[in-house]
Amino acid sequence: MAIERWDPFREAISLRDAMNSLLQESFVRPGGMGQSSQSTLPLDVTETENEFVIKASLPGVKPEDVQITVHGDTLTIRGESKAEEEKKGEQWHLRERRFGSFQRSVALATPVNSDQAQAHYEHGVLTLTLPKSEAAKPRQIKVSGPSQQAQVGNGSGGSKK
Repeated sequence: MAIERWDPFREAISLRDAMNSLLQESFVRPGGMGQSSQSTLPLDVTETENEFVIKASLPGVKPEDVQITVHGDTLTIRGESKAEEEKKGEQWHLRERRFGSFQRSVALATPVNSDQAQAHYEHGVLTLTLPKSEAAKPRQIKVSGPSQQAQVGNGSGGSKK
């Protein structure tokens, strides 16, 4: 019989894994996995001086099943991911892939020009490029100094008392 050195961390990690598994199986999030109810959509939003770039992960969703709307400074992405039909003679052992409708609305910092917006879908990632509206872009304002105003005021020919 071999003597094995006891490592308390090895048992703590397995206990943590067991607790995570127990909690994940016990509690179901709203719009949980595989449900046909609405679920959220993970997004990445970046901003430059002239535009917003939004990336959304939509694995398995066809581009024609996605609807994008912009109203003022609010972007809404909605769509539906359809579940595979069960075939006769097939038995599911595990079904974890999400399906159903999804929707996500994001308020952007400034209004965008939706007429010049672009959408590109590749490898399950939707990339939106939304140019900022001209009114929202920063503008340079020329400042006039007091010397220019003083010259105009001194030309009146007034006298001192």
